[in-house]
Amino acid sequence: MTLLSEYYVPGLHIEDRSIKVPLDWTGHEPGHGFDGESISLFYRVVTAPEHVHDDLPLLVFLQGGPGGSGPRPLGPSSDGWIEEAIKHFRVVLPDQRGTGRSSRVDTHVIEGMDGGGKAGAAFLKRFLADSIVRDFEHLRRTEFGGARWATLGQSYGGFLTLTYLSLFPEGVAASFTCGGIPHVPANATEVYEHTFPRMARKTAQFYERYGVDADRVAAVADQLPTVAEIAEAGGIGGDSGSLPEGTPLLPNGDPLTVERLQCLGSDFGMKPSFERVHWIFDDAFVDGDGSVSAGAALSDEFLAKVMNATSSRPLYWPLQEFIYANGEMEQPIRWAAQRVRDGKPEFGADERPLNFTGEAMFPWMFEQERALRPFKPAMDVLMEDTHFGTIYDADQLARNEVPLQAAVYFDDMYVDSGLQLDT
Repeated sequence: MTLLSEYYVPGLHIEDRSIKVPLDWTGHEPGHGFDGESISLFYRVVTAPEHVHDDLPLLVFLQGGPGGSGPRPLGPSSDGWIEEAIKHFRVVLPDQRGTGRSSRVDTHVIEGMDGGGKAGAAFLKRFLADSIVRDFEHLRRTEFGGARWATLGQSYGGFLTLTYLSLFPEGVAASFTCGGIPHVPANATEVYEHTFPRMARKTAQFYERYGVDADRVAAVADQLPTVAEIAEAGGIGGDSGSLPEGTPLLPNGDPLTVERLQCLGSDFGMKPSFERVHWIFDDAFVDGDGSVSAGAALSDEFLAKVMNATSSRPLYWPLQEFIYANGEMEQPIRWAAQRVRDGKPEFGADERPLNFTGEAMFPWMFEQERALRPFKPAMDVLMEDTHFGTIYDADQLARNEVPLQAAVYFDDMYVDSGLQLDT
């Protein structure tokens, strides 16, 4: 076990550790030696100061995402659950492969790959649930003496929980999930058919609470080009010289389109998201006292807030739809969210009041966003792929004997509650 550093934050003792795991688990078994290319798996062991030398059971946290690194606790209460957990467990906080300090994947890594997107596609497939869970099982077997551990999965961490219970149930003593029971069998299109109508309802609730924002959003959107208008002007690739005249640019140089503005709704599944979005639009206009004014210049502060709110971790959008790819698929995913959206004219860029979209990725992101553009060749290949690793074994899950307690949020915008309860 490689100890990198050991220290305290107020109320917590923390050890930073790292091990090597195979980039490609094909032909390898967790807990055994391996050859070929390896990557680093970084994790933290967090305990209460008074329990540093106690032999407490283990709790491993399965972070939401995809593409999410483990929490960076500021203290026992900063993540809500840690304060209680450290009374009973040694808490293990891994950075999932490709995130945080675990051989991080970003544009620097992906843009150097050739093969017309095939190399990048093959690489990205190594960062899905089947590989993540094998990493964790390897960690359990090699660094914790094979002791069974409890798992706590939040959102996508619940998806990982069912993968763990499908592949290595013998390693798990008990499981807890929060808003993260995936539908089995997995189907990306089915998910978006449930979540788009919910986003329309969420948007209506937002405008009901903050009536002035319907006018604010419309006044902003009326100044923005659409994705199609930028494409027609030849602005794909971010060349500001070929964008429609007057296109507002975000601080990183990305054009602000109506469709990107709609992505502010991806936060609507978490409180106090309505308030966060409301205050973003409160600073939208430069003129006078900042009240709604058609054609008023958009403030630099507003553009910065939109950029920060609609940008995400490097693997979050590229992997978004492939968390539903299970084994040998009959049909490729082919941009499931975009296909569902195309059948819902109420989400059109010219609709007023403007509907926001949720946790959904679209093809234009990989053409017009600088941070995602290097992923486009790989995405084009993956969207036509039907061969993925097995993430759910329905027969094994039907035989599951590991105790599992799940919190299902009745109005969950990200993981439909009806689909969760069906599973």
